[in-house]
Amino acid sequence: MSVGKSLDHKLAAIHADPSGCKEFIIADAKDADMGFSIGAPGKSPERHDGEVRFKTLAQYRQQIREVIEQGVVDIVLMSASTSEVLTIQERLFDNSHITPAARANDATDVHIHRGGRIHTTPARPFRTASLDHMQCGHLDCAPEERSLGVDLGLYSTTFNNQLELDIDVLNQFKEFREECERKQFRYFLEIFDPNVPDAVAPEQLPGFINDVIARSLAGVTSAGRPTFLKMVYHGPRAMEELVRFDPHLVVGILGGGAGTTLDAFLLIHEAQKYGAKVALFGRKINNAEHQLAFIQMLRYITDGVIEPREAVQAYHGVLQELKITPQRSLEDDLTLQTNVMSYGGSGTVISLPSPTGSTKTEPVSEPELSRATTTNESPNFAKMSAGDRLQYHQERLNRLFGKK
Repeated sequence: MSVGKSLDHKLAAIHADPSGCKEFIIADAKDADMGFSIGAPGKSPERHDGEVRFKTLAQYRQQIREVIEQGVVDIVLMSASTSEVLTIQERLFDNSHITPAARANDATDVHIHRGGRIHTTPARPFRTASLDHMQCGHLDCAPEERSLGVDLGLYSTTFNNQLELDIDVLNQFKEFREECERKQFRYFLEIFDPNVPDAVAPEQLPGFINDVIARSLAGVTSAGRPTFLKMVYHGPRAMEELVRFDPHLVVGILGGGAGTTLDAFLLIHEAQKYGAKVALFGRKINNAEHQLAFIQMLRYITDGVIEPREAVQAYHGVLQELKITPQRSLEDDLTLQTNVMSYGGSGTVISLPSPTGSTKTEPVSEPELSRATTTNESPNFAKMSAGDRLQYHQERLNRLFGKK
């Protein structure tokens, strides 16, 4: 028997009180095989120096099984082929609060091949999967079969400020919406930034994307509107503008390039602060040294129980406990890289200053937790120092992941 889904509960709460609701939706985007192909699962640790070896598709799907078992995220986004295995054949979501979803289209800007150039040309609409294949695993589902698979998909759009191309994007989007309505299929809408240079002046890009969203959905009635949005985070002003324009347009951010751990933790914290209600992280989770600990830290941040900098320190503590060599030193992982949301993942590196002004990470002394009063064995964070909070969260994470 299926259980209630946290996504549905949280969306209902958000729409009931858009400005005051503190619910936050986290999705693990494990659909990278629709873009990065063999490299999608990430690099395998079992390789010789100078040799790039990737994890297998079977290993990638096993990671998804572990995320489902953990139960921290609200959505797991997959390719249609992976969803067939985990959702239809293995029935892993039947007794989970997590909602399965599948990528419903794969426009040419995510066709990223080694040596390929397709993704650098203006994006063109394309769909590999059909709704029927996502819903039941084959063409022409019988009515009773449509509940076997997923009922939620990601539809991606890229506007390049060119008339013929953008009209094609809109027409394809219209056809998709109508098919969704006929087949009782929900979708969330991804709006990529232009994938060609100089499509829009950089200073006008946030406004361009916001206007594209508002105009594209103005003629869409409630039956055809997206469940939520997925887009690049363009900063506080752009986020606040979009949220203020329509509080019921649930805005989600995409993660983009891997970056440092602080990049990921600060991104989700800042986006939530200025009105985002959803975060969909793919490479940021998949490239983490320990995906489950990384996901747990994302949830602690959105629940307001730990700050991003503290979360980085606690995460490194888990890696140390598990004897996992981090990709970066703690000091390097506490740097912030700009432009990490682009596919290139390049940009200026900025060190976040500590309260004393130093860019180096200050060691945390052994705090005396007895100073923090508790009620019903729950810590009083208001009376904790930063060191107290860090030790508390570190010990909690070690219990979750470090102690077997």
